[in-house]
Amino acid sequence: MPFTKIQSEKLSSSVVQQIELLILRGILRAGDRLPAERDLSQQLGISRPSLRNAITDLSNRGLLVSRAGSGIFVAEHLGSAFSESLITLFSRHDEAVFDTIDFRTDMEGLAAERAARIASDTDLKIINSVFQKMQTAHDKVDPSDEARLDADFHMAIIEAGHNVIMLHMMRSMFQLLREGVFYNRQVIFRQKTTRRSMLNQHRAINDAIQNRNPDAARAAVQSHLQFVKQALVDERKLEKNEITARMKFEREQNR
Repeated sequence: MPFTKIQSEKLSSSVVQQIELLILRGILRAGDRLPAERDLSQQLGISRPSLRNAITDLSNRGLLVSRAGSGIFVAEHLGSAFSESLITLFSRHDEAVFDTIDFRTDMEGLAAERAARIASDTDLKIINSVFQKMQTAHDKVDPSDEARLDADFHMAIIEAGHNVIMLHMMRSMFQLLREGVFYNRQVIFRQKTTRRSMLNQHRAINDAIQNRNPDAARAAVQSHLQFVKQALVDERKLEKNEITARMKFEREQNR
């Protein structure tokens, strides 16, 4: 009979493939801790030696990292598509800020269009759930939660498009946005009128996706990000005007 004995290496290969796919599809994220060896081997239905073989393979390829006394983690460097030198360069020049918004306008417009077309019903529930949290956060004086949920909302749309390349690329970019590398998101939410306008823009995006209207979804994202771009332009002007005003005030005080 044409059968061969299944070897333990085959089990470890299956584990490797499963963890690879979880990372690729964004379910396991950079910095996530895997379950303890005993628990994970039970969940996978394999022996601990087979699991160790798989972990070793994934660690050798830079996907997992073992930390003594802490456990096994998804490698942190998987969360960034940019080198440290490039990140520093981005943070030092306004050109990167506005190019970022133009790039987001193209990519996120496409992502919203894809989400409206191919997202599952559960994907749509996730997007709507994040938006509902944004509405709740909108009533708070401190805009930090709303700014954080803004990023989560856009990432939920990207994830709903089920394109793994776009997912990892945009997740890296949004991590830099959260860290204020390109611009401080809370600055945009500083004014109540701006916060209200942006909430309405996010509502329009959500409505278009929930109604599975690709054209409207893409247009709503593009309109929203152009608003963000103009808000940042206005903020830069206000900063320059304030510097000039302070110089005039100092001169007036010394007359």
